[in-house]
Amino acid sequence: MSEVNTGPSLGGWTRFVTARPRFSLLVALVITALAVFAGSGVADRMGSGGWADPDAESTYATQALEREFPASQPNLLLLVDSGGRSVDDPAVAAEAKHLTDRLAAEPGITGVGSYWGTGSAALRAEDGREALIAARIEGDETKAATVLDRIAPEFRGTHGPLEVSLGGPVAVQHEMQDIIQEDLLRAELIALPVTLVLLVMVFGSAIAALLPLGLGIVAILGTNAVLRGITELTDVSVFAQNLTTALGLGLAVDYALFIVRRFREELAEGAEVRDAVGITLRTAGRTVLFSALTVAVSLAAMMVFPQYFLRSFAYAGIAVVLLAAAAALILLPAALMLLGHRVNALDLRVLLRRRRKPGTRDGSGTAGASAEPGAGWGRMAALVMRRAPVFALATAAGLVVLGLPFLGATFGTADYRQLPSSADSRVVQEEIRDGFPGSPSGGLEVFVEGAATPAEYADYRGRIAALPGALRVDGPVTSGEHGYFTVRAEGEAVGQEAQQLVRDIRAEPAAFDTSVTGTAAVLVDSKDAIADRLPWAVAIIVVVTLLLVFLLTGSVLIPLQAVVLNALSLTAMFGAVVWVFQDGNLSGLLGFTATGDIETTLPVLMFCVAFGLSMDYGVFLLSRIKEEYDRGGDHEQAVTFGLRRTGGLITAAAVILAVVMVGIGTSRVTNTKMLGLGIALAVLMDAMVVRSLLVPAVMKLTGRATWWAPGPLRRFHDRFGLSEGESKPAAEGDAGDPARTEPSDRDRDTASV
Repeated sequence: MSEVNTGPSLGGWTRFVTARPRFSLLVALVITALAVFAGSGVADRMGSGGWADPDAESTYATQALEREFPASQPNLLLLVDSGGRSVDDPAVAAEAKHLTDRLAAEPGITGVGSYWGTGSAALRAEDGREALIAARIEGDETKAATVLDRIAPEFRGTHGPLEVSLGGPVAVQHEMQDIIQEDLLRAELIALPVTLVLLVMVFGSAIAALLPLGLGIVAILGTNAVLRGITELTDVSVFAQNLTTALGLGLAVDYALFIVRRFREELAEGAEVRDAVGITLRTAGRTVLFSALTVAVSLAAMMVFPQYFLRSFAYAGIAVVLLAAAAALILLPAALMLLGHRVNALDLRVLLRRRRKPGTRDGSGTAGASAEPGAGWGRMAALVMRRAPVFALATAAGLVVLGLPFLGATFGTADYRQLPSSADSRVVQEEIRDGFPGSPSGGLEVFVEGAATPAEYADYRGRIAALPGALRVDGPVTSGEHGYFTVRAEGEAVGQEAQQLVRDIRAEPAAFDTSVTGTAAVLVDSKDAIADRLPWAVAIIVVVTLLLVFLLTGSVLIPLQAVVLNALSLTAMFGAVVWVFQDGNLSGLLGFTATGDIETTLPVLMFCVAFGLSMDYGVFLLSRIKEEYDRGGDHEQAVTFGLRRTGGLITAAAVILAVVMVGIGTSRVTNTKMLGLGIALAVLMDAMVVRSLLVPAVMKLTGRATWWAPGPLRRFHDRFGLSEGESKPAAEGDAGDPARTEPSDRDRDTASV
């Protein structure tokens, strides 16, 4: 335990935080109230797409077609059921034409066409009892959703002999957005009370348990206000709100657990309240700040990708991490100053303690090792280190085996099958898929520009039709120097054949400029963009992680261990994603439709989030190990001490965060379900397997060399590094250890933060 000085100089930051705690809390209350107002309605301004690369060829072609040939890119489909009669029946046709005219007259609607106006076989069901009206809603996703909200009540439902349902990409995205908002509210209603119960179990004190929950709510509300401001500048995905809720609660719980636990330790050692707050800020507070930086860096790496789906999670994640840390370092110390020893009030564990025999901690009648806090974790660490090679090899091999299914991952794009089977827009899409000879919004479009003769068009069309995987080529439809071909691919719309056909068409020479779009083309471009930028994202995460962990520990080896072990902790998550969501195992139990692939951006998102959370727990453990090693110089004792003091804390934090993520995993949208359940698994594996077994085993194997660093780096760390706790001279016999150095001036005087 840190030494307690009776009258320490608390330093500028500590004095600032603790001088006027009531004023700090009042300001926080006012800011939170403003955040509620500023963040209201943020979900309505968010988009449900963002998987496409805005600079890709497919994006350019889509925008050009929308501008020059709006009818070629319908995003709204009206499925017209004739009630058992033929769609060619005069009464049916008359009412359908009237509906088509009404739709064409609506503001924001363009490119309206129907079976009754064009006679196209692709717009007529094979049984002759259903047909389609196709149109395009102009503008971005937000504007399109506004138009859909306005017109849907007027067109959906019964019209004379017709029954009309709405489908198409706009309807699918809009319904997905509504479902996500409903599911997020339900997840919050599930997670908040369960989290409170778990916190009461961890702290014992109901008062202490309320503190992390309060911090989480402040972080969530503040992030919603930040996202509301960002939507004024750029697109933000509605999926980012899920991350806001999960990280807001999860990280607030992590940080509050660490700080409150240290504060209570200092009080138990006899420190005055103000001194206990000061020591807590200098020790656990530093670790929280350090942890927040590592998580923020992992999330910031998503900024290198062009898709706004991924960038949105960076916006939300960075905001919620920094706000959670700020709340933990400003509001929580202020609250602890006011509460003092009352932080232990309403201790529900007193009922259990009354049943134990006097002088014992476990009711067994014996004292000693079991009376030491975290004794069980200490015994586990000792056991693991006695059999370090066995635990290291068995644990690492097991994690690698769990990740093997990811070698068979197939990447695709999100579609209507993300929705529950009862969703209206999904039902419409399935009717079109199963009952119509071709979808008006499917296939590939080849936009052409530049003067060309009919012979040149015919030659190009023939060469495309001869490509492997091309089922049919329609067109060209021309207007001036612009035109387009529609290409139907064999197999699935985004299958491997369609993706290869995209590449083959782009490689085909032409007498004019061409650009290819369509679902498969968007997928190809998205995969290429991610592949191009993924090395940069990984490099950012790895390099900054190595630097931050070095600044924390002063070791060269520990940062390398942290990166490798964190990566191992994610293997189970990635293996489960493929085994469950791609291959469809447990699909019935979990209630989703397996599509045979994984949405391309999700593994990137899950990697960045889970890696950051793993580093969060890693920093908590390493900081206490480093503190004890600086105090006594005994490597194995330091590892045991660190796990004893943080093992239960990390596990409790992981369980609480997993509960939040599982709440999000109850979503009816498959991608959200995958995100929630996958990260919950990664968090639990990291806390219960990697931190508990693999870390102590590996640190035992590397021994005292764990702390080695070359002279220049040691001096750099002495000057710029951070550590938790106050360094003391090494234990006797350590003088010759090259891994040990004399404490620096910074370590001798940790009062100034």
